[in-house]
Amino acid sequence: MDLMKKLMKNKQFVFFSILALIVVLIAIFAPWIAVKNPYDAIMTDSLIPPGEKYMWGTDRLGRDIFSRIVYGTRPSLIMTFTLVSVVFLTGTGFGILAGYFGGSIDIVIMRFADMMISFPGLVLAIAVAGLLGPSMTNAVLAIALVSWPKYARLARSLVLKIKNNTYIEAAIVGGARTRKIIGRYLIPNMILTMIVTATTDIGTMMLELASLSFLGFGAQAPTPEWGLMLNEGRTYITKASWLIMYPGIAIITVVVIFNMLGDSIRDILDPKEN
Repeated sequence: MDLMKKLMKNKQFVFFSILALIVVLIAIFAPWIAVKNPYDAIMTDSLIPPGEKYMWGTDRLGRDIFSRIVYGTRPSLIMTFTLVSVVFLTGTGFGILAGYFGGSIDIVIMRFADMMISFPGLVLAIAVAGLLGPSMTNAVLAIALVSWPKYARLARSLVLKIKNNTYIEAAIVGGARTRKIIGRYLIPNMILTMIVTATTDIGTMMLELASLSFLGFGAQAPTPEWGLMLNEGRTYITKASWLIMYPGIAIITVVVIFNMLGDSIRDILDPKEN
């Protein structure tokens, strides 16, 4: 109840939560919101500018831009939340193992994490996505591969701090199993910090996925995905600017919403702020 009161008192959290909910609802009810099938190509309506017939115009294949933007919320949100979940679980899991057991396990995990961090993240993700082949699934795997070390290092530092407490030592002396110590004492005392980190990364990871799609390593045609739509429209930037304007606005708007939502959650949940 105290947490709910804190959330409701934070006006920024309430405002951006409503906006985020609207984005999610758009994704859920896309078939009812979109005025046309986003996959229907009508060549006679190619590159029609925004107007009465097509509110946001059409692309080179005569597909309705508004409908494709609406449907584009689905792959963007699904892949972003999948990516955040994979990175969160993988990084936190490795960090707990490294911090709690130490020794050779810690050395192997942390040295591998250091090696991954030494490369520019997006460049390495592009290389991995290129090796795996272009698809949204491979884009998620590529970004996850370069993003988990951040969570592993954070989780490890929290575990090292927590496991020196007397109640952990008492549990070990009392014969508590490792699984019980991790599940009952370590995770509950570090989960808030890890959640705060994950929520603030939602917007960043959405932008990285859109970047890979723009470069041709993510979503593939004819999927209505915003990064891919930017790539398809860049050729016509001088004579059909709406092809990149509306997908660009969609990306910026949603990224800002989730970034601000993450910031507000950090302000509320971060133990350092309380």
